[in-house]
Amino acid sequence: MAGHSQFKNIMHRKGAQDARRARQFAKVIREITVAARSGMPDPASNPRLRAAISAAREVNMPKDTVERAIKKATGAGGGDDYAEVRYEGYGPAGVAVIVEALTDNRNRTASDVRAAFSKHGGSLGETNSVSFMFTRLGVITYPAAVATEDEMLEAAIEAGAENVESTDEGHEVTCPVESFFAVRDALETRFGEPSSAKFDWRPGTVVTLDEDKARGVLKLIDVLDEHDDVQAVYANFDLPDDVAERLSA
Repeated sequence: MAGHSQFKNIMHRKGAQDARRARQFAKVIREITVAARSGMPDPASNPRLRAAISAAREVNMPKDTVERAIKKATGAGGGDDYAEVRYEGYGPAGVAVIVEALTDNRNRTASDVRAAFSKHGGSLGETNSVSFMFTRLGVITYPAAVATEDEMLEAAIEAGAENVESTDEGHEVTCPVESFFAVRDALETRFGEPSSAKFDWRPGTVVTLDEDKARGVLKLIDVLDEHDDVQAVYANFDLPDDVAERLSA
């Protein structure tokens, strides 16, 4: 029985990993589709498409899958037409939540997102109801080995970045949204392709959660993140180390 249970547990985990990977691929393909249609299909002439391709590499998407997505987006018919939408609201414990989505049906997505907030102890608000608590930034990361702290700081400042945080794990460069592509390209020229390069919402203040409240907030975020139309979810909460350890046990 123990062996059978272990096998079922392994199969369940593999199934969950496969489902997560499929969702990641679908989200990246949507971004590639929108990026390819917003400019030239050549990544060299389309900064957003380069960022989407970089995101595809982060999730280990095969190169031929990326190329097919670009061809489909820019070919005759072009497939589905996606609109960019942002939802804002409050989760349990007054945590502010921002949801970014790409959808081919605004009514369906809005209804689903509203239902998720309501079911999990939150409420969907109007646009800009919580985003004033966050700052929109470009974030570019590199492994620690590519440069010293001083080298990365010097290069980032020259490129127009606002800040660099360097640790034993790596370097995180932040910059204004309007200079994101210029900063990324300048750093890529000097240090090679970054580990990641994307936009982020960073909270100005955070809500510290206990274990019970954290479970409710994380459940809402998981439900939102699993929705096919949702590209990213941001929230202004903080977990003490002991709470994070218990939740991950």
